[in-house]
Amino acid sequence: MNAPFYASLAEGPEDGFAVWAEAADGRRVRLGVWGLDAPNGTVFLFPGRSEYIEKYGRSAEGLRLRGYATLSIDWRGQGLASRVTASHLPGHVGDFAEFQLDVAAMLDFARARGLPEPFYLLGHSMGGCIGLRSLMAPHPFRAAAFSAPMWGIRMTRWQRPLAEVTSTLATRFGAPYMYAPSTGPIPYVTTVPFMGNFLTTDPDMWAYMVRHLKAEPKLAMGGPTMGWLRAALTECAALARSPSPDLPAYVGLGTHERVVDPGPITARMPGWPRGTLELYPGDEHEILMERDRDVFLGKVTELFNKAR
Repeated sequence: MNAPFYASLAEGPEDGFAVWAEAADGRRVRLGVWGLDAPNGTVFLFPGRSEYIEKYGRSAEGLRLRGYATLSIDWRGQGLASRVTASHLPGHVGDFAEFQLDVAAMLDFARARGLPEPFYLLGHSMGGCIGLRSLMAPHPFRAAAFSAPMWGIRMTRWQRPLAEVTSTLATRFGAPYMYAPSTGPIPYVTTVPFMGNFLTTDPDMWAYMVRHLKAEPKLAMGGPTMGWLRAALTECAALARSPSPDLPAYVGLGTHERVVDPGPITARMPGWPRGTLELYPGDEHEILMERDRDVFLGKVTELFNKAR
């Protein structure tokens, strides 16, 4: 069934559209599709926390120019997908395993609709965390790429044990929907000015993100909940104990990264069979929203071309 889709905000390929899909547990997610006639296959683009389909319209256009279709998603609890609280602003999930049900819904749709094969994975931030877990089970992807994957959350030495204790207590004693410390209901891009933001050094891409949330506030999300924080810390710790999958992989990481923890990334990649880590000098967290986005997409699709 067709879902709302804000093509003028996305600025993606002209054939873009969105549909509703239902995960195995009944939760509704929104899927975005571009480039159905692409000759080289389909990129499953896994967004980060608080993101939504339209934010990656320009990325989908970059992939189309390189011969790839794009399938993206509003994860449960964000974008226009099912939310779990009365307010749509808290970013909540009880267990990161729930996101794998959303991935399964993506795969079911792609196969039923006959999206171009082979399939590839491109995950940003939290989407990189979800994507790595997907690759540790049977999967259909030929290769994977990641932009600043959330394989750890950036915290100071004293913040980490405090976050682990407080998030555990909050979820155990009935307060999983409380906002995590130092966060609240106002979306980040509408809270801070461009100068000094943690996401991008490109003023045009910053304006692109701000414009989306001003035009369609329903797409917005505030800070994470204590339940999300507990689930994320648990998943990152579990992934750190797991070996890397054996498929070609490419990771881009900005040298000014201030959102995810670079440590687990730099620890994992030297031991990843056929894996490459590349640093992007001066870039912040969102390389796909950075001045280097075309360079990054070029490296990603070069990997995908070789894997095809």
